[in-house]
Amino acid sequence: MGEFAVKPWHIYEPTDAINELRTDVSKGLDAVEVSHRLASHGYNMLKEEPRDAWYAVLIRQFTNLLIFILVVAALLSFFIGEVVDAVTIMAIVVLNGLLGFAQEWRAENELEALRKMLSPRCVVLREGRLVEIDAKTLVPGDIVQVETGNHIPAELRIVESLNLKMDESSLTGESESVEKFTPPVAKDTPLAERSCMAWMGTIVTNGRGRGVVVETGMSTEIGRIAKLTQTVDTSETTLQKQLSELGAKLGYIALAVSIAIGLAGILLKKGVLEMVMQAVSLAVAAIPEGLPAVVTITLALGIRTMVKRNALVRGLHAAETLGAASIICTDKTGTLTKNEMTVKKVWTASGEFDVTGIGYDPKGEFTAGGKRVSPKDHPDMLGVIETSVKCNHAKLVMEDGEWLIIGEPTEGALVVMGRKAEMTYEQNGKAFAEFSFNSQRKRMTIIENTGTAKVAHVKGAPEVVLSQCVRILRNGVETEMTAAEREKVQEAFTSMAREGLRTLAFARRTLDAGHPLKENDVERSLTLLGIVGIIDPPREEVAGAIKLAESAKIRTIVITGDSPDTARNIAERIGLRVETVLTGPMLEEIPDDELEQKLKGEVLFARTAPEHKMRIIKILQRHGAIVAMTGDGVNDAPALKQANIGIAMGIRGTDVAKSASDIILLDDNYASIVNAIEEGRRQYDNIQKFVRYLLSSNMAEVLAIFACLMFGGELLLFPAQILWMNLVTDGMSAIALGFEPLEKGTMSRPPREVNAPILSGKSLWNVLFLGSVMAGLTLFFFYYYLDGNPIGRFAHANSVAFTALVILQLVNVFNFRALHAPLPVVGIFSNPLLLLAVLFSIALQLMAVYTPFLQNALHTVPLSLYDWAGILALSSIIFLVPEFYKWFHWKGAVTR
Repeated sequence: MGEFAVKPWHIYEPTDAINELRTDVSKGLDAVEVSHRLASHGYNMLKEEPRDAWYAVLIRQFTNLLIFILVVAALLSFFIGEVVDAVTIMAIVVLNGLLGFAQEWRAENELEALRKMLSPRCVVLREGRLVEIDAKTLVPGDIVQVETGNHIPAELRIVESLNLKMDESSLTGESESVEKFTPPVAKDTPLAERSCMAWMGTIVTNGRGRGVVVETGMSTEIGRIAKLTQTVDTSETTLQKQLSELGAKLGYIALAVSIAIGLAGILLKKGVLEMVMQAVSLAVAAIPEGLPAVVTITLALGIRTMVKRNALVRGLHAAETLGAASIICTDKTGTLTKNEMTVKKVWTASGEFDVTGIGYDPKGEFTAGGKRVSPKDHPDMLGVIETSVKCNHAKLVMEDGEWLIIGEPTEGALVVMGRKAEMTYEQNGKAFAEFSFNSQRKRMTIIENTGTAKVAHVKGAPEVVLSQCVRILRNGVETEMTAAEREKVQEAFTSMAREGLRTLAFARRTLDAGHPLKENDVERSLTLLGIVGIIDPPREEVAGAIKLAESAKIRTIVITGDSPDTARNIAERIGLRVETVLTGPMLEEIPDDELEQKLKGEVLFARTAPEHKMRIIKILQRHGAIVAMTGDGVNDAPALKQANIGIAMGIRGTDVAKSASDIILLDDNYASIVNAIEEGRRQYDNIQKFVRYLLSSNMAEVLAIFACLMFGGELLLFPAQILWMNLVTDGMSAIALGFEPLEKGTMSRPPREVNAPILSGKSLWNVLFLGSVMAGLTLFFFYYYLDGNPIGRFAHANSVAFTALVILQLVNVFNFRALHAPLPVVGIFSNPLLLLAVLFSIALQLMAVYTPFLQNALHTVPLSLYDWAGILALSSIIFLVPEFYKWFHWKGAVTR
């Protein structure tokens, strides 16, 4: 808590707050005092879940059951005198652990680097000078200067305010900007109405001011919510559970089979050491020791790919879960839309005009009846545009070749409309009085001194402005407004609202020289100029992404705080069917069973609160859905945690939302969610491919060794040879399978079932078949060359069988480049990394049988060209049979 107790700062007068915090509003704090307070209060940061130390991450790589069994195998090999085998096994264990550590630690460092890049800065008064600093070094008592566009870096008590307004929607859910003043408010004033306070994480949308820092870090309101968010439980993903279960099963099977065969051999009077060696060989052969490292590497590489597609994955397995998503619950503003308000229509008494263009780019024109018109030829429209740019605080700027708005998006839309009409306006002291907008007044007025007169320019909600109008501008002439004209005005803005447009009315009044400058005296007897309709246009790419999601049987549910009409209009524009619109108040009135029925249809949610999002997600999850949920505000954090995959907005998202999420959208775009799902499916498919490949390869080793033992033969393969084989065939080739491109039709199939095993019954039979064929061919080579086991022939037979099994596995990898289509359809050269991995593995095997050092370590002898010819000829069988099967079924699927 530090040296200053938490106080109700909103009841303090500005001078009292400054005195209490022992600071100076004209000078700020000095360096010594800042250092002292920083030591007392700590950094102005929200605490996250503590990051594991590097050694904890490293140790975690060696706690897998598969790794444990390999260590036992290494110890057994050492105690029976097979030191080379023991060293080889341990080398593989260490290599796998280091690979897993490197990938996981790198992913964490990338996230840490992102957090540092996103660290906010602020302008603060220190030792009498305004300086820009890292916001994390703020302390209570600092004097912070803020202006339009700034994020509030800590909790502030406002001490100076000039037309200061803030967007507090991320904290309070209030969509309209809130005006800020310096006078204190009552102690029991609700958070959203404490007009003298500025909350950490909110945004200045208008004006400028200064505030004294009263709370930092976890002591702020945003910090309090962050503490609550950390209580939401997070569980393992589907892939984590499946791989853990698979690893455990393989480990137990390996142990059981190894021990059983070892004991059986001893009972059959075979040598104890020989049978221990056989048991070790079987244990090593049965365990795909490369699986943990390969899965980790593949998912880590997938993280990098997703970043390129604007989705930063915060955890290795989050990408896989997103790939299984069956429902996307998405916000509207900024995700489905561009969050760039655009004027689309202008209504005046003399006619209605359309405005072309999108976003903040000032390219566009005015049309009437499909024909281009000039505002200069239409005095009524010119009057609307003139007032819209004068009663305004936003600025249009060009940065890095892109048009940006500084200020409120709605006011920005009006500035852009003015540019399209070649009309710009800078206040520069011309406005000598202002009555600001707030949720009670619902209008804003600026009084301009033209030099010859004072003119009040008014904008606001149409029904509010219209109620104060007695005249209307028609063809440039102000005339008394009739009842019929009033009805036409009402019909005009009602019609725009039905089209999903946000409406604003504009009016003006020329004041007498001695007219009192008070709200009630100025904002009456107005002349209505016209109505504008504004829309936040949908992103161009969203409609295509919606269709792609639908083809993948992924539902999209819009959950927004916006109005029902606007939300429905946007949804229909992007191709979403909407049968039912439910608002937050309506949700309060219906029970869960009725909501469940509504969720089965095409439903849209508007005017929702954070607790509504939580309720919707829980009901969807109750019926087995894997839910992806987007959010940006502090109040979205609990729902992001509750969702199977929480997706925070990278541009407009709060730090709390980002820390509660699994994925951060770097461009806040719905299309990037679908792209990430597509990438997640590709990764999961590739994981399935190399899991099947690894198991079929290891199955071949187990069956070959087991059969050789049952036939009463010699030791078919040494443990060192098995590990060399797994290193040569499993590691590089399996990793290369992770680079397989997206298969055709991946986004045309429905999401997999939540509890679908990573190995289905059909795929298990496929693994058994391929493993059996490879084992049979290996045994053929061994017994063909053994020839009754004459002295000196065992080494040759062992080397041929060892090499044949390596080549069989390298050929087998091509069977798993696609799960359904034949190789020519996939593209022989579409994964060049796999081709290089296979060629490199063959080169390593050549070294294993022709270099003296490896010959000694692996018990091999050189092979002749005749040996190689036989190996290559028979190895082609393992590829041709499955390929023929794929061709048969693929052509049948195409013709159907």
